[in-house]
Amino acid sequence: MTSTARRLWSLFEPLHAVTYFTPQAAAAFEAAGLTGFWRRYFAGRAAALGPVGAGPVIAAFFGFAPALVTRALPSVWSRISPQDALAARARGAAAALTDLFDGLPPSAVADAADLLEAAARATDRPGRVLAAAHADVPWPTDPVVRLWHAATILREHRGDGHVAALLTAGVDGCESLVWRAALDGGRLREVTQPARGWTDEEWEAAARRLADRGWLTASGEVTAEGLDAYEGVEALTDRLAAAPWQRLGPAETERCAELLTPLAARTWTVLPDDNPIPLRRPSRGQ
Repeated sequence: MTSTARRLWSLFEPLHAVTYFTPQAAAAFEAAGLTGFWRRYFAGRAAALGPVGAGPVIAAFFGFAPALVTRALPSVWSRISPQDALAARARGAAAALTDLFDGLPPSAVADAADLLEAAARATDRPGRVLAAAHADVPWPTDPVVRLWHAATILREHRGDGHVAALLTAGVDGCESLVWRAALDGGRLREVTQPARGWTDEEWEAAARRLADRGWLTASGEVTAEGLDAYEGVEALTDRLAAAPWQRLGPAETERCAELLTPLAARTWTVLPDDNPIPLRRPSRGQ
């Protein structure tokens, strides 16, 4: 079930991610009176928590530099209410996905939404702050929005578990990003560091801490010990994300994957390859 959890994440995460990378998503927030990418990001993703300040978001989002969060929160709530932010986010995602799914039979989306909703409703809430907050948002009835809402709950559920796994490993937010970028030969740093708001000084300090633990070399390469520790974090993340699929059962989980595969493929036409999630385009034949 752990490999299943990772496979399903690779299929539902693209459906959620349209909220960050499509013009329809931006236009929905602008129509609600909110401009600027980071205002949209923090307002949209944090809205389910209510009009919170920076503290809970720094904790729950984990990988973002506190300075970046405090530039958006709590001031963004003077520009848009959490309720309006949630509505704008859902409208933008629905518009983007509706365009992407144009030409598909309605059942292709509705059947996928039914199974993904069943998995999302099976998520465990204790310790899953962001997943639980989004699970408390009333369920939409439109199949496209239902599909997106289910994907949102499941991705936040996995993310909450990933934060727990990183904390278990004794890694902080910046260190987690430096560690991941080092596995990619440092290329991911160009996208991730500015997207998460860390300064060069903070980034290099995190790299030194990881080197002191023996997980990076002095030149920033991942050591064998660091790779083992990273794989342990990923394996724990997968185990913590497996429960919804165990409850759904193998047959329905496999059917869900089959239904999501062509939908996810369509979303990849609008997602950047170098996104900082980091979500990677499936190789040909997957």
